Amino acid sequence: MKKLFFTLAVTAALAAAAGCGETKTQDEMENPVIESIMARRSIRHYTDEAVPREVLQKIAECGVNAPNAMNKQAWELRIIDNAEYFNGVTAIMKEAMPFFVKDDDPKFRNGFRNASAAIAVACPDDESGMSLINVGLLCENICLSAQSLGLGSVVLGGPAMLLNTNPAAKPYLDRLNFSEGYKLRIIVGLGYPDEAPDAKPRDLGKIQFIY
Repeated sequence: MKKLFFTLAVTAALAAAAGCGETKTQDEMENPVIESIMARRSIRHYTDEAVPREVLQKIAECGVNAPNAMNKQAWELRIIDNAEYFNGVTAIMKEAMPFFVKDDDPKFRNGFRNASAAIAVACPDDESGMSLINVGLLCENICLSAQSLGLGSVVLGGPAMLLNTNPAAKPYLDRLNFSEGYKLRIIVGLGYPDEAPDAKPRDLGKIQFIY
C-alpha cells in the first residue's frame, strides 16, 4: 500500500509539472524531488474539492521533519479545513484588509487565497532568530510535499497578520490554541489547484562560486 501511495505521489508530481512549458534537464526528469521543486507555484485559485485529512496529516508530518536548530522542534502546527473558520475570518478581513477580498472574482471563495485547507504555524520568540528560520524550513517542506501529492500551496502573511493584530479576529486566533509563548507566524494555504500559472523568471546570477 505504501509503495502504491508513493507511486501515485510521484505520478501526481510529474503530471503537475507537465504543463508548465519549461525545458527540463535529464536530471530533473529522473528526480521526483527536483521535479516537485521546479514545478511548484503559488496557487491562488482552488477547486472546491476537500483535501482528505489523512493527506493533510501527512503534509504536516513532512513539515515537522524539516531540519531545525538543535532539534528543539520549537514549533506548533494547526490544520484548518473548516469552511466556517475561513468564512468568519474573511468577513473580518473584508473590513480590515479589503484587498484580500475580491467579490468581483467569480472564483473567489475566501481571504485565504481561496484555499480549501490551511496549516497555521507558530513558534516562540528567540534572540538568535533561529525559530523563524526553522519555521521557514518547515513551510518549504509543507509546500513541496503538497506539490508532490498533486496539491497547490500558497504562503499567507496577510491572514496571519490579521489574526495577530485585529481584536475582532482574536476569537479565531484563540481557536488555534497555541501554547503560551508561541506566536502565529505564517499560514500555508492548501488545496487542489484550479489554475496553472507559469513560472516567474529566476535570476541565476544570484548564484556564484567562491574561488
